[in-house]
Amino acid sequence: MRLTLDDDWSATVTDDPLPFTPRFTGTFVAVAPYGDVKERVRFLADTFGSQEWLWDAPDTLGFDRSSRELVGAEFQLPHESASAEDCARLPSAPAVRPGGLRADEERDCRLEAASVLCRAPGDAVLTCLRDLEVLDAPLEARIGIAPDVALLVQDGTVVGWSLTDPARYLTTAYAAPDPAPPSQATRALLGSCLDLITDPLLEEVQDQDPAALARLAEVHRTLRAQREDRHRADALLALIASLVEDYGNG
Repeated sequence: MRLTLDDDWSATVTDDPLPFTPRFTGTFVAVAPYGDVKERVRFLADTFGSQEWLWDAPDTLGFDRSSRELVGAEFQLPHESASAEDCARLPSAPAVRPGGLRADEERDCRLEAASVLCRAPGDAVLTCLRDLEVLDAPLEARIGIAPDVALLVQDGTVVGWSLTDPARYLTTAYAAPDPAPPSQATRALLGSCLDLITDPLLEEVQDQDPAALARLAEVHRTLRAQREDRHRADALLALIASLVEDYGNG
């Protein structure tokens, strides 16, 4: 299968998905070999593909200059959550097919960041779409480029991506996720934090709606008091830190 990412730029699906464990901070997903800022800068310098540039901030796809194989990716979580009615329209087929990508030529491209988030019940799967018009037609394929990370394809074009079991991959910055399964408390708190960092609740927090601020304060207190699964709890605390600083009372 050949996929279009940016106008006439294309890549071919291979049989080799990325071997890296996803890292999910709550605002982006990284599937890449780097473990700190310096390594990330070096990775971006040594690869081609879709990368941030000046004021432009697309999703990142890094391809090796020799093999043209995909060797790393970053995806940004949208700030807008779709309604439950729209999320219910997301097709369940086709199933995920594991695979990598090989760029057809060494040339930079641009993968537009998704604009809307569809959340499955219990946040078992987060699906990020180019726009809601994607829901008006069936998907052609789901390409599993890494464990639990898939690209969504429609009419030969990448129209979004998904992360299955996001709570499992919660972590801070460049740290590896805790290999132990997430607690049920963490799974519930992830949902509460995603509510807070996406519209419509995010807008209510920013407007200093009392009920929204009360929810923010309660989530913050609960995360600080949680004894189990501390690595993920700390990741969620970092996720809402700016909201707490700007609108919370500690």
